[in-house]
Parts: sequence; structure tokens; C-alpha cells
Amino acid sequence: METIIIILGALLILAGLLGSFLPVLPGPPISYIGLILLQLTSTPPFTIQFLAVWALIVIAIMILDNVVPAWGARKYGGSPFGVWGSILGLIAGFFFPPMGIIIGPIVGAFVGELAGGKTSDQALKAAWGSFLGFLAGTLMKVIACGMMGYYFFVNM
Repeated sequence: METIIIILGALLILAGLLGSFLPVLPGPPISYIGLILLQLTSTPPFTIQFLAVWALIVIAIMILDNVVPAWGARKYGGSPFGVWGSILGLIAGFFFPPMGIIIGPIVGAFVGELAGGKTSDQALKAAWGSFLGFLAGTLMKVIACGMMGYYFFVNM
């Protein structure tokens, strides 16, 4: 039974890492469940404090992953039109995974800024900020899932 738990945990760690790149999968929570499964073995490798800190990190990353792209658009001159366009683009992108989820918010921010009266150069700059925010969120998720994977495989 313990072998099954370890294999399932390892699969979740790998799925979480994949989910860091594919916006349809919540990567860090999936990897965290892999850590929890390893904790259920006969010799639990982690302390409660370790798991609590990782739970807080996962929550923070999931919140930041949704906030950073909008912040990036704002930082590059985006308006509420661009933010709403980015949100609508993300929703539309869900119908065309995985690339739609990546491209949708960028196109949405661009179109939203154009609808808000910005020039195409200003709209493109805000869309670029949204894209940089998306990349920053992805990088955070990859680092977190990679670290959880490291702790999993070193302690299994």
C-alpha cells in the first residue's frame, strides 16, 4: 500500500510541475497534495511546520498568480479597460487550451485598451505588461513545484 501512495504522490508532483506551464491545471496545489501523500507513509519525512509553511506558500502563489498579470498591465500603463479585457480574454481562452489561455489575456488586454481609447502603441505596451506578469506567475509556480518535487524525491 505504501508503494502505491509513493507512486501516486510522485505522479502528483510531476502533474503539478506540468500544471505550472498549463494554466488549466493548478500546479502548486497538486504538487502539495503529493507532499501530503508522502507524509502518509509509515515514516513521515516532514514536520507539521514544514507542511504549514508550504501550504502558505502555495496559497500565496495562487493569489499572486492571479494578481501579478494585472499588476504588470498597470505598471506598463494599463487601465481598468485593459484589466477587464485581460479577464475576458482569459475566460475566452479557456475554450482554446492551452494556447488560448496564454494568448487570450494578452489579446484581451490589447483590445480592452483600444476600446478604452488608448492608441495601439499604448495598448500594446499594456498587453506586454500583462504578458510579463503571466511569465512571472509561471516562474513562481515552476520554482515552487520544482522545490516541492525536490523535497519529495529526496525524502521518499
